[in-house]
Amino acid sequence: MRSNWIRLSLFFLPLLMTFGGESVLVPRILLPSDNDAYELLWDKSQDIAKQTLEVPFLQHMQLGDLQADYYVDFMIQDINYLVKVTDMLKEMSEKVKAPKDISDFMKNRYESYRKYAEATLKKFNLNSVSNIKATPAMEKYLADYKEVMEKEEPIYFAVALLPCARLWLWLGNQLKETECNAYYTWKKDNMQGHPEKHYKALLNKYLTKPEQIKKATEIFQRQMKNEHDFFESSLQE
Repeated sequence: MRSNWIRLSLFFLPLLMTFGGESVLVPRILLPSDNDAYELLWDKSQDIAKQTLEVPFLQHMQLGDLQADYYVDFMIQDINYLVKVTDMLKEMSEKVKAPKDISDFMKNRYESYRKYAEATLKKFNLNSVSNIKATPAMEKYLADYKEVMEKEEPIYFAVALLPCARLWLWLGNQLKETECNAYYTWKKDNMQGHPEKHYKALLNKYLTKPEQIKKATEIFQRQMKNEHDFFESSLQE
């Protein structure tokens, strides 16, 4: 194996340059040869993922002794998140006309989220989320989405969406639960998924420059931290 090959932290190799007749070594930023920005964003956020797994809410889910009220509150906040992000995707799907692959991404993600949101509302016998008050952690999470949507290029909204898809899949596979656990359904529902099918080619195509990677990493890690804070705030001991 290629030593986890250059796991996309930007890293520096010396470059020999001449200044005023003298040769000196200066840092050179090097990206992996195949420029896998999709994997880079995740690899640079492993610490946040591991911290999230350790929060009391998930640890008590794993033990099976999480109080049901906390889980219900968590699900209510998550449904609110789902509907609000679907609304933002609707706006993006109507606003982004070019390039075509980013436009298609927004339309496809909107349709997927819309169907899931409708099914979830029906499952919980809800007509809307208008009466759900977001917790401070969820309020910040949604505000950060909105800021990216309004101030950044559309590709960065795709970056902002990815932490949820990657983290929940990872958590579902990390939690050690059996079918006897009351919360096994949450684990099972989140164990399967292929976010790379939707995100990888797109991110690797448009995130190629160091400044793009830097901005994408900042947005991705901020959203990972928002995920962590959502889980952490769901049960504070």
